[in-house]
Amino acid sequence: MWYRSRFLNKLNLRKQPQDHTRVLTGRVFGRQDQPLAKAVVYLKNTKSLVVKTYISDNDGTYRFPNLSPNVDYEVYAEYQGGRSDTKTLSAFDNRKLANITLRVK
Repeated sequence: MWYRSRFLNKLNLRKQPQDHTRVLTGRVFGRQDQPLAKAVVYLKNTKSLVVKTYISDNDGTYRFPNLSPNVDYEVYAEYQGGRSDTKTLSAFDNRKLANITLRVK
């Protein structure tokens, strides 16, 4: 009985889908290195050209979950007429959790 239970547990572990997505997080800062709340962060999928947005939290953080590991993404932020440089999250970057800091000029 014990062997059967152990065998079934191994089968169940193999059947569970593996999470092949990644997450992009980061913070948005202003000219004096202050965190920017309510900055608009844009994330562009360079393959499909779909753009997602996120309004930064009170401490300037943003988060884009469930990103494909096989796609390049471009990310930038805008705040009160200013804009950060565009940064790229490459498909060659194999981190499951990537962190990119954006500085609005």
